[in-house]
Amino acid sequence: MNNEFLHTEEAIVEALKTVYDPEIPVNVYDLGLIYDVDIDSEQNVRIDMTLTAPNCPAADYIVEDVRMKVEAVKNVNNVEVNLVFEPEWDRSRMSEEARLELGFL
Repeated sequence: MNNEFLHTEEAIVEALKTVYDPEIPVNVYDLGLIYDVDIDSEQNVRIDMTLTAPNCPAADYIVEDVRMKVEAVKNVNNVEVNLVFEPEWDRSRMSEEARLELGFL
């Protein structure tokens, strides 16, 4: 793997850490809502993500925020965000920092 690819991947993760569900004070990455980030050879990005609940009222806002922030990462071309609900999200997917922030530790 070359350094440019790793730099892009790290920048995408940092961008994802700036996206928040308006009702939860933890970013979507640390919440464990990002299931997969795939970058192809042409720097197109495909993200599979979920929500804490399928009927989340902020779903459109969160998905669009993910797309826009990742699209702003240097060298990224197109961004496709797929909302998936399998496997179902649960608290075990959260980072330790997220669990601490939300009082689950």
